[in-house]
Formats: sequence, structure tokens, C-alpha cells
Amino acid sequence: MAGLTRKTPLRKVSAKRRAYRASQDGQEAIEHMRMIKGLPCVICGSAPPSEAHHVICDRYGTRKASDFDVIPLCARHHREGPDAIHNGKASWVAKYGPDHGYLETVRRMLGKG
Repeated sequence: MAGLTRKTPLRKVSAKRRAYRASQDGQEAIEHMRMIKGLPCVICGSAPPSEAHHVICDRYGTRKASDFDVIPLCARHHREGPDAIHNGKASWVAKYGPDHGYLETVRRMLGKG
């Protein structure tokens, strides 16, 4: 997966987050997201690298999404285009269905389901 680059600016990282990233669980999460970014967009099939979109799995959208609950989206479907999930989740869900509905598809794409 070499060659994948950050699409978001670097931010200050808290000590808690730094410790998590250094832990075994954190390293596994980082590797999982690296694999997700190497998949095509789950909506349009656009070639990688993709962006890892954290899905919210609880009914109210209040639970912090796990780094393992991510789906690959191209920039157009993630944050840039009129169809971007971060430009209006309700309209995105009406058009494509709930984002968490793609988790099983992603597991199969990774050969894990």
C-alpha cells in the first residue's frame, strides 16, 4: 500500500490518541484503514486510493465510530461532490442507502467475509 498519501491536514495529536496509535490495537486499526484505502470506491468503483469513511453504527449517530467500521469512498462520494456523504447524509442515504449497510460488502472485498 505504499504511495497512499494523507488527504487531510496534519493536526495536533493528543497524548491519549498517540498512546492508542502506538498500541497493538491502534496498529491493527491503522493497518485496516490502510487496506480500506487500497480498495475501490464502494459506490462507484472508482480506482484506489480511496478515503476511509467512518460509519456510525448506532441509531442516533452518537457512538464514536470504530476504525474498523470504515468503508472506501472516492473523494466525490466522501467529501467533494454533490453526492458526497459529508455534504448531506440524509440525501446520500436516500440515494445509496445507509453507510453501515456497506460494511459486509467491504469485508467481502477484503476477503474476510
